[in-house]
Amino acid sequence: MAAGSVITLLAGCASLTGGSDAEDEPIIVGTTSAPSALDPAGAWDGSWELFRNVYQTLLHFPSSSGTPAPDAAKSCAFTDNSSQVYRCELKEGLKFSSGRPLDAEAVKYSIERTVNIAAPLGPAQLLDSLDRVETSGDHTVVFHLKKSNATFPLILATPAASLVDPEVYPADKLRESEKVTASGPYELKSYRRGKESVLVKNTDYQGAAELKNDAVTIRYFQDSDRMMQALEKEEVDLTFRGLTPDHISAVREGEFGNKDVSLHDVVGTETRYLVFNPGLGAAGDAAVRQAIAQLVDRKALVREVHQRTVEPLYSMVPGGITGHTSAFFDEYGEPNQKKAEELLSAAGVSTPVEMTFSYTTERYGSATKAEFEEIQSQLNSTGLFSIEIEHKPTWDEFQSGVKEGEYEVFGRGWFPDFPDADNFIGPFVGSENAVGVPYEDAELTEELLPESRRQSDRAAAGSVLKEAQRILAEDARLIPLWQGRVYIAAHDEIAGIEWTIDSSTIMRVWELHRKASW
Repeated sequence: MAAGSVITLLAGCASLTGGSDAEDEPIIVGTTSAPSALDPAGAWDGSWELFRNVYQTLLHFPSSSGTPAPDAAKSCAFTDNSSQVYRCELKEGLKFSSGRPLDAEAVKYSIERTVNIAAPLGPAQLLDSLDRVETSGDHTVVFHLKKSNATFPLILATPAASLVDPEVYPADKLRESEKVTASGPYELKSYRRGKESVLVKNTDYQGAAELKNDAVTIRYFQDSDRMMQALEKEEVDLTFRGLTPDHISAVREGEFGNKDVSLHDVVGTETRYLVFNPGLGAAGDAAVRQAIAQLVDRKALVREVHQRTVEPLYSMVPGGITGHTSAFFDEYGEPNQKKAEELLSAAGVSTPVEMTFSYTTERYGSATKAEFEEIQSQLNSTGLFSIEIEHKPTWDEFQSGVKEGEYEVFGRGWFPDFPDADNFIGPFVGSENAVGVPYEDAELTEELLPESRRQSDRAAAGSVLKEAQRILAEDARLIPLWQGRVYIAAHDEIAGIEWTIDSSTIMRVWELHRKASW
């Protein structure tokens, strides 16, 4: 911020680790990803960006590692050879922001309430392998699983396992409050829905995070252009989520209005995909879905819409994750209109097939509109389809439509819960899943996924999931489009950016700080 720079200069020879008034100013983050809920039992979406910074979990993902390490726990481990009994010892002296103790009973309560509430848009499904939770004394928690699940430690490191104060979070329903009572790195000082979260350092926090700042404000934007205008005018210090390809190119090429802004990027596992609802219209016809999979030109989408800032994706499991295959390319190859015609003709489908594709730009950014226009153009230009597209302006409206099963085909994005191939398949199948459309397949849910979860060697599990990827490609109930990188545009005075993104691509704002000046 301009005023802060003056203060820094006047402060004289500040040390490299800080000491100026400017460094005490709150870091301001701009994003298009606003929380849909403040209760961790009620959200399995981009709300986790906030949850990671205000709630604590037993385990966490250190730096860029995909191997969980203790946070609220002092130690955790399986105590059997079948990955069904998992024991954690808590640190002593933990407490919530209310001052009440965070003990073994509070951990048991937190996990059980998420499972029992089973909120329609909550993360209970991630904990579906849990049978029961036992405690021993104030510091020992033992998780008994219904079946082998070597990914359980990774799940405990996600915000799905956030720890909450039993005194203020009801056991049987979501907390209806704009307050957070937790034990994470920050306290939520104030919150304006869809506008702003003000975070201040939790001085009683006992965990793995080492805070490099005392306060962070997160401002939420519905429009990517407005967010970047705020960055240009120095109303925010950095932007995360929602940068369009034009924004990325402008900053990268030095064409952005503020020359003190730089672009930072890391390999990401964010994905975009189409979801088909078999209960509505032509989406229930496998030949129609397969024909669309045969026609979608991912390379054109990446080139024309995203200006090569993302990569084509041919599996629900992205590149860089152990076990990734190119299942959709293996099944369909390059876009081919003749093959699509043959699929529809063999199934007796009359053309053009009329369908409606739904999407939202909130949370996913303004480029989503151009993306759906490109897909519409690709399909309609063949004469085989007549696609209409509809935009839902708010995330709440979009999610409501998903929940009620109103959309024939819709676009979704996935930011992984944890960096494992299982997490790019398991959440999307079963009677209740992350996309709100039941996907019943016994081979997936009763054979392949359970087999993968018996493998403590996750590389071996990846090979098991290759068959699951083949089935997903054949069914074409979910069609992957692209895999992204994580882009952050930030003023040059902001440091620590390279450490902010964990292995599940969630921002840990405690790593951010202002550079010292001489």
